[in-house]
Amino acid sequence: MKITKEQIGNGIWILIIVLILFTPVGFHVRVWVSKAMAEVFSADVVEDDEQITLEDYHWNLVGLDGKQIDFQSAKGKVAVVNVWATWCPPCVAELPKFVELYADYKDKVVFAFVANDEKEKVVTFLKKKGYQLPVFLQTSKSPTEFDSSTIPATYIISKSGKIVVDERGAANWNSESTRSLLDELILE
Repeated sequence: MKITKEQIGNGIWILIIVLILFTPVGFHVRVWVSKAMAEVFSADVVEDDEQITLEDYHWNLVGLDGKQIDFQSAKGKVAVVNVWATWCPPCVAELPKFVELYADYKDKVVFAFVANDEKEKVVTFLKKKGYQLPVFLQTSKSPTEFDSSTIPATYIISKSGKIVVDERGAANWNSESTRSLLDELILE
């Protein structure tokens, strides 16, 4: 039986798809594509009449250093919550912009990067990348307003508890629009 050029081409495409979906090389390709997409998209502010208020801030978290915190300490402050994982290409793609944002706003805004992952994997990942971020693991259920079936999920909360940004998927978190929003919320 003779193999046609079309069959060879189809076989190559199948191989490429398998490599992208099921290998570490594919993971890096998905991260690269997610980074390219995130550069294009900034997070959208929720319309005023659609903003919900975070009613219960009670959420027990533990830092990678073992220190326990209750998210209740963020009440009355501007906060950025990002739920992510090391195995999630869009999550990994948006972290460099979060690192830049955190460097400039860490003393003005409460940041909580909540990892849905094993502690050892998170520690190894952060060390490999050289990221210095306040990363936590959950020890209790998150507030219902943060329920999401997808990651990354990012929320920006005003001092009054309004969730002004509720973003699913990767975005450019170091954009001028995000910085302007944070500056405005800090001055409220």
